[in-house]
Order: sequence, then C-alpha cells, then structure tokens
Amino acid sequence: MNATLSLAGILAEPAWRRPDHLALIEGDQRITFRDLWRQAREQAGALIELGVRPGDRVALMGPNTADFPRAYFAILAAGATVVPVHLLLTADEAEYVLRDSGAKVMICHPMVEAVGKEAASRVGIDCLSPKELTGEAIPTYVARSPLDTAVVFYTSGTTGRPKGAELSHLNMVMCATVNAFDANEVNREDIALGALPLFHVFGQTVSMNSHWRVGATLVLLPRFDAAQALELMVQENINTFHGVPTMYHGLLAAAKDATALPALRLCISGGAAMPPVIIEEFEKVFGSHILEGYGLSETSPTATVNQPTLGPKIGTVGHPVWGVEVEIAAADLRDRIELLPVGAIGEVVVRGHNVFSGYTGNPDATAEVMVDGWFRTGDLGIKDEQGYLRIVDRIKEMIIRGGFNVYPTEVEAALLRHPNIAQVAIIGVPDENYGEEILAVVVPSGPLTAEEVIDYAKEHVARYKYPRRVEFVTELPMGPTHKILKRELKQRYA
Repeated sequence: MNATLSLAGILAEPAWRRPDHLALIEGDQRITFRDLWRQAREQAGALIELGVRPGDRVALMGPNTADFPRAYFAILAAGATVVPVHLLLTADEAEYVLRDSGAKVMICHPMVEAVGKEAASRVGIDCLSPKELTGEAIPTYVARSPLDTAVVFYTSGTTGRPKGAELSHLNMVMCATVNAFDANEVNREDIALGALPLFHVFGQTVSMNSHWRVGATLVLLPRFDAAQALELMVQENINTFHGVPTMYHGLLAAAKDATALPALRLCISGGAAMPPVIIEEFEKVFGSHILEGYGLSETSPTATVNQPTLGPKIGTVGHPVWGVEVEIAAADLRDRIELLPVGAIGEVVVRGHNVFSGYTGNPDATAEVMVDGWFRTGDLGIKDEQGYLRIVDRIKEMIIRGGFNVYPTEVEAALLRHPNIAQVAIIGVPDENYGEEILAVVVPSGPLTAEEVIDYAKEHVARYKYPRRVEFVTELPMGPTHKILKRELKQRYA
C-alpha cells in the first residue's frame, strides 16, 4: 500500500491551518495549536533519541492534564503506537498491560508514578515523567500506513484478563472525522469540556480528536466534579459536553445550587444506557437535548448516535454513523451471522471503517467476535422501522428468572422515575427456585423503604420483572469513566 495516514495529523493539521487558535485549556495553561504541536514534536524527538522506532508500543498513564495529549501526539509523531493505561490500575494490573502489549517504554504522570515505576521495573523498561521528555523537535510526524496500529485500548476484563483492542490510524482518523462532520456536527468555534478520561476511547475520539479534527478548543478537567464542571463551563463559555449518564445526573443535582448555568449547544452521552427521565429533566433545566450514542473500544468507539440531521429519538441510540453498518443478528448462532428482521431482538453486530484489527496476541478471542466480516458486540438490541437502534442490555447482564428474560436497563429506567430514587442498579443473584432473582441496589434521594421500591416497580413493569430484593447504599461503585461497576455489586450480594 502506497497511501499513508497518521492519527498525528489530528493535531498537525490545525497547527498550520489555525496556529494561533487555542487548542487546549487546563487550569492556567492556555496552549495554541502551534505551541502544542511544537511541544509534541519535541517530545517525539526525545522518544526517538531513546530508541523508540516506528511500530513500537509506548505506554501512557496519566489524568486529564495537558501532559496527556502532549505525550499522546508525541508518541504518534514518532511513528509509535499509544498504549493508554487505565488510571486506577494496581501495579500488578499495569504490569500485565505492559507485558501483554510489548511496551518498550512508559510515560507516567507524577500522580501515578509509584504504580507506573513499579510496573515498569518488573517488566524491565524505563518509566519516564513527561518533564523528562526534552529533545529537539522533529520536523513532522513519521508517515504510517493507514492499517498500522495507532492505539491499543485494553478492555475492562469482565470476562477474564483484559484484552488489547488494536485500532488502526484509519479507524481512529475516520471515527474522529465522522463524529466531527457527520454525526455531531462540531463547529470550529466550539469549546468542549474534556471531562471523560483521555485514556478511554470515548474521551480520546469523541472529546479530543473529533474537536481537534476541526480545530476547536478543548478544556480539560482532571477529575470530574459536577459543581466544578458547571463553574468551569460558565467561566470558559463551554458549549459542548460529552459524558456518561451518571455525569449528567450529577450536573442536574449540582444545577440546583449553581448561580449560573452554561449555554450548551451539543451534549453527547454514551458508555451506558441513558434513562429517558434524565434526558427530559436535562432539557428542562439546561434547555439542551442529550444525544445518546453507542459504541465500544473495538468500534473506535462510535457505531451509532442520535444525529441532529436525522432527528433524535429518546430511548434509542440513533442511527449508524456514516460508513458504518449496524444490524441485529441471531445471538445463539456463534459460528455464523444470520441477520434478523426489523423488530426482532438479537445481538448487535457492526461492520465498517471503525471496526478494530483484532486483539493483541489473541487470535482465538478475535475469531470469537469477528464472524463473517461482522463484529459481535455482546449487546442485545432491536431496530425499529425508522432504523433507530435500541440497546436492550448486555447479553451477559440479562437476568433469566424462571425462564423469563429480564433486561436490567428496562427496570432501572422505570425505577428512576420514582421521586426518591437517585440511582439504581438491577442485578441478578442466584436463587434455588427461579435460577436467578432480581435485586435492586438503590441510592435514595429521600425517605424510602424496600416495600415502596417493590410496590412502585410492580406498577410499572411486568410481574416477572420487578425486584424481589432491595438493598440501600449511599453510593454505587463507579469506574473512572463514571460507569456503574455491576460486577462489584454481584460479588458483594451474590
């Protein structure tokens, strides 16, 4: 292949097209595209001096500070592959990622250097702080093939050891481009809040890369706090927000005490099912409609989203993005893809420019999910006559009670309309009579009893779907992307 393409172009292009425009704001730092690209090229020069070569893997561990995108694009400019390391990993877990990915060097923010240095020393590689990367700026980025691996994202490992999903330069550049110009209609004068972790594909593609694809500004928030986020949005005239449902829930709660609210033009949600009641309440309070989307690490991540030009539909994750096909297939047929008609529930399958190359060093796992050219997502969904996709639930999170299928997200959406329920997670727990019983783990926002929760559920869902057990907690376990960690709840209550 003679064609070349590099994800580094996401920063290199605006650096000459609008060099004096602000690329990044973080605290007191206000960095233009010209300066950020120069800083990245200087760090790239330092990496090359250290022996990093095209195709080498470089691990990157750090919070949402200016150091992250600087190092991220330095790695790419040097022709290497970025391996983002989850910020909350232990030294043992980080060591696994370094070994499995074959990382040659690690860049680690001082905040997590104890974990990073311990993991790197076990593997026998250098662990450097961003400040140590000082070198002579390379003139431009190293050319890469479109199908070369740009980033390796490690999955959450809910079914065993995490797997490294390899995304190519084509995957990442196309997904950023489609998000910017087709799906979300990003404007070059937009100012977006970067509150999603940049080590995660959602934060990288939808927040950072799609906005820099058009030369817009990103304001970083190292740690999400709803009240602080609102203040920052007002202060910096932010008009774009990307988050997961729990973040939007937090913004609604913080808005009650806020002295001013931002004028939000574009709000995107993903990562978990968005309860319709939050979309409705958010529009009342902020005057902005949340556009819910869907995707996975293996799909770069965006597969579908409610798109302004096609019209949003609450309770769905919209239509496939440009150049991507999303269909429903028979979930019980593992060796082939059999597409189902409109209105049937089955496994969501995806194919297009966004689908990953495979899992690092794991051809068997890749073969399990890549069948007949389609990527099997592991999610159950349904498409309506207008082509809108609704995610029913994860196949593995579906509860089978007495032979009946119960989808937790449906029950959660119903319970969240109760005025005294702030958050809820529905899980299945072992039961001698029914195989699985339904448990509601509830964060109350006012006086509430288990009986009231059960009675309310009985009124709003079928008899086989309502929870028979209720546990009250002050907070639900959350990951760094603010997704509810149901596996921890299952370990606690099963």
